[in-house]
Amino acid sequence: MREDSKEIDAFLVSLLRTVGESLRGDSIKKKSVGTKKNRNDLVTNFDKKTEKFINSEIKKNYPQATIVSEEGYGDKVQDMSGLVFFVDPIDGTMNFVKRRDDFASMIGAYIDGKPLIGAIINVMDNEIYHGGKEIGLFINDKKIDNPKDLSLIEGLVDVSAPMALANKFNVQSVIKKSSGFRVYGSAGIIFGHLLTGKEVMYMSYLAPWDLAAGRVMCEAAGMSIVSIDDSPINMLESQVVIVGTQKVVSEALKTLKTR
Repeated sequence: MREDSKEIDAFLVSLLRTVGESLRGDSIKKKSVGTKKNRNDLVTNFDKKTEKFINSEIKKNYPQATIVSEEGYGDKVQDMSGLVFFVDPIDGTMNFVKRRDDFASMIGAYIDGKPLIGAIINVMDNEIYHGGKEIGLFINDKKIDNPKDLSLIEGLVDVSAPMALANKFNVQSVIKKSSGFRVYGSAGIIFGHLLTGKEVMYMSYLAPWDLAAGRVMCEAAGMSIVSIDDSPINMLESQVVIVGTQKVVSEALKTLKTR
């Protein structure tokens, strides 16, 4: 039986509204900060607390679902069968710690491997981007139109700073063809910009929880999401991903080099 998109959408919006209220208060509190893969890959006590809360609420409402989540409190998901939720409790933890702004919380729902519903809250602006192909896309309660299919020269692009600085995959050539280059340090914030036409492309190395919610909504908005070698996206692996308008992704793939 197919899960109801509107029901899951309403559940995720309500859940992220609660999470956002909590994180706005947490943003000004003293934090216990640790590192994971390197000194710039931060984790706080609030990342862990938020993930535990989100996962517990999902399990209460969808006990048969499985969860892929960043801080390790989810399930060991081996395949995409059934209802799978992807949870990023605080996306942009460095921003949360250093700036107390430009961070998000994200949840994506997939059914048998297919994108169903995505929800992202820009925490400090209290804006929830949500929806999917079946029900449309919204910011809070307002339905939004799909962004225009602009070309590279017509828009701004966002590329992860390490990738841009090292000119990985010849990405600087793509940047030079665009209207300009931006870095925000949060996939969730950038997905909001893509959905509202503020930027035309995002390229980064993304874990499943970084990509899941944004992929659902960007695909629903008619945008293109591909891996660096134009192979199918694997939602259970981290990978270099290009997200953008159809025109821009086509242009970028012709310029980028994978070898």
